[in-house]
Amino acid sequence: MVILGSYCESNSSIGEVWVQNGLLPCFYFTLVPTTLLTVSLFFGTLHFVCYRKYGTTMEPKFVPRSKLYVLQLCLSTLLLLQFVGGMVWQAVGPGLLPGYVLNYGCLSVVGWGCAMALLRTERKRVLVRDRTRGHSSVLLLFWALAFAAENLSFISWTSPLWWWSLETMHHKVQFGLWLLRYIGTALLFILGLKAPGLPQRPYMLLINEDERDLEHGQALLGQNTENQSTWQGFGKKVRLLVPYMWPSGNFILQGLVLLCLCLLGLERAINVFVPIYYKNIVNELSDGSSWRTLAITVSIYVLLKILQGGGAGASGFVSNLRSFLWIRVQQYTNREVQVRLFVHLHMLSLRWHLGRKTGEVLRSIDRGTSSINSLLSYIVFSILPTIADIVIAIIYFISFFNAWFGLIVFICMFLYITLTIIITEWRTKYRREMNTQDNAAKSKAVDSLLNFETVKYYNAENYEVNRFNDAILKYQVSEWKVNASLALLNQAQNLIIGGGLLAGSLLCAYFVTENKFQVGDYVLFGTYIIQLYTPLNWFGTYYRMIQTSFIDMENMFHLFTEEQEVKDDVNAVNLLFKLGKVEFENVYFSYVDGKEILKDISFTVMPGQTVALVGPSGSGKSTIIRLLFRFYDIQGGCIRIDGQDISKVKQTSLRSHIGVVPQDTVLFNDNIRDNIRYGRVSATDEEVEEAAQTSDIHDSILGFPEGYDTQVGERGLKLSGGEKQRVCIARTILKSPQIILLDEATSALDTQTERNIQASLSAVCSNRTTIVVAHRLSTIISADQILVLKDGQIAERGRHEELLAKGGVYSDMWQKQQQADSNSASDTEAKDRRTEKLQPK
Repeated sequence: MVILGSYCESNSSIGEVWVQNGLLPCFYFTLVPTTLLTVSLFFGTLHFVCYRKYGTTMEPKFVPRSKLYVLQLCLSTLLLLQFVGGMVWQAVGPGLLPGYVLNYGCLSVVGWGCAMALLRTERKRVLVRDRTRGHSSVLLLFWALAFAAENLSFISWTSPLWWWSLETMHHKVQFGLWLLRYIGTALLFILGLKAPGLPQRPYMLLINEDERDLEHGQALLGQNTENQSTWQGFGKKVRLLVPYMWPSGNFILQGLVLLCLCLLGLERAINVFVPIYYKNIVNELSDGSSWRTLAITVSIYVLLKILQGGGAGASGFVSNLRSFLWIRVQQYTNREVQVRLFVHLHMLSLRWHLGRKTGEVLRSIDRGTSSINSLLSYIVFSILPTIADIVIAIIYFISFFNAWFGLIVFICMFLYITLTIIITEWRTKYRREMNTQDNAAKSKAVDSLLNFETVKYYNAENYEVNRFNDAILKYQVSEWKVNASLALLNQAQNLIIGGGLLAGSLLCAYFVTENKFQVGDYVLFGTYIIQLYTPLNWFGTYYRMIQTSFIDMENMFHLFTEEQEVKDDVNAVNLLFKLGKVEFENVYFSYVDGKEILKDISFTVMPGQTVALVGPSGSGKSTIIRLLFRFYDIQGGCIRIDGQDISKVKQTSLRSHIGVVPQDTVLFNDNIRDNIRYGRVSATDEEVEEAAQTSDIHDSILGFPEGYDTQVGERGLKLSGGEKQRVCIARTILKSPQIILLDEATSALDTQTERNIQASLSAVCSNRTTIVVAHRLSTIISADQILVLKDGQIAERGRHEELLAKGGVYSDMWQKQQQADSNSASDTEAKDRRTEKLQPK
């Protein structure tokens, strides 16, 4: 039965303020809700009316999606519910409900309800003329007063009228509710300064920028991620990593994961019992316990210490065993991420690969995959256990010592973690800037080394060295900022830890001198608190390393989010190759919007025919080859092989029937045999040599000291241009495709070698559909059809003789090449005659 008592408790009056070394609860719990209700109800109502009358609804695209905003709502709701729970507990527990408790609960519920309504209103509506950002002054004032009110109760610490002594269950419940209010109001005040649910820039500025962006056709400004928190998109990043964290399908590795988690829990229990048994040893030595009892206690302590190791178990038996078992899981995650990313990069389009910087991509992959190794260990085996140790310590000190020690530990931990997070978030921009400069330096170095010959051609060694030196200097400036801010953070952490250790040690020593504690209790406190501060001291490092890992992984995540431009259709099937008929029907294509490369291209290549594409540079010849190989998707029209639209078949199936000899041949840094075998990796050495003979390079290879085992060097630079192209032709011959695409296949060959290899190509291309891109018209005289491209369109088509008879574009090109060849021959003869005159008679 609930009894509604007088407003204040017996023997007290609301007119009394200071009673028994503290504020009168009746006065305090009347003043606080009245003040908060005044702010939220009066000023909040005025503010709410202004928002409704003069404000406008924000466009959804400007309202950020934030989990911290959800946290604000959850904390406000939790605080509101605890006020109701406090009244219910007061009524059900003691059975006597004073008026001030009912007043405190009801007014607080109304005040916090108004604050929540204002919080939601500010997220939906905005005063357009307001050039500031963040929450309103009313809401910030409300949260600040609420947090200040909870701190005001500290002045009543020694009063017996309050619940600090925790003597009864009623006191413990009231203390728990106060702790909940203290943490909740502190977090709301801190989050309120950041205003995560509101635009990070003034709304009017965003609108103006949006209008300018629409006018100029640019993306919305202000999307720079340079200063955003690395925790933004945390859920998305974790979801991307989850498939690699849990070794699905491997029951042995799954068992290792569960075993490691069990060992982690065992470590937490050992950390509690080590200082307890140390305390027991001191007390037993002091009170003269028997040798048997003391020996058992010491043995248990030493056993626990062996299991725990030094400090907080950094090198103990359990920790070492867990680390050993985790190696396989860590290797699985690392391997899966690298392989999946490697596959993803190969699935990206040619357009992306032509625009990438190799050095920057490799550096991003390097840092990203290595950071995954540490990320899981830091979160699972460092951060979570440290937080668990802190919670256990607070509960233990409150239960077995008194609330003072729990409060000291809580305040110290709260200040330490809060300061660590704030400063680390501030340092994020410096770390990200350092990574950018690091990428730039490595990218310049890789580009310079890959273009070694070009550097030498223009005597640009000093220029390249100066560029690299400037990049290193910029990197070191960013690196100094990172290290300087780290030193600042370490000093602040040391001050907080030292202050907490001093306060707790003095308090414990005082209780020992007052005979309230034993000497063993002081030893217990010192041992436990130092044991707790050891992982806490590393907490900042772990948090920074997690931040660093996320920053290092950002570029890698960006690579994962790169969309495939060319994708297989959902219902894609294998190409059903019949005869090899190729059709281009009204094909339109452009690399960039507004500049069409191909315009209404239509032609047919019958099975076994050879079609040649000629025309000036930039007319779209090589583009047709790339579209048929489906490096790009067309914007209009259709490309078919044997009547099947190539956009509806699987890319691997399509490309398995097509062989390409590109204009720019690039070889792997391997031996010649394996470079040729790349056309069909299952080919035997005899088949490789047969393909080399067909491409007229077999004799040249045998002339090398190491023969087919000769290393071709980076990108095949140890071979001449003609040798590289013949290796590529041999590779295509070995693949034995039904459709052959020759993109200037003999452009790097001398005249004699070209004549020798034309017969081989003719033999290879016989009875195969062949499309040839040619610059030398003499090589395609026998083509079944010649397409003359100009400005992305087919200007002429026909056989060699027909096109000459027309006297059009092809005829002009033929006359110019014949004249050029004639001049070149005349120059050669004149040079030979001059040489003969200089020879001695």
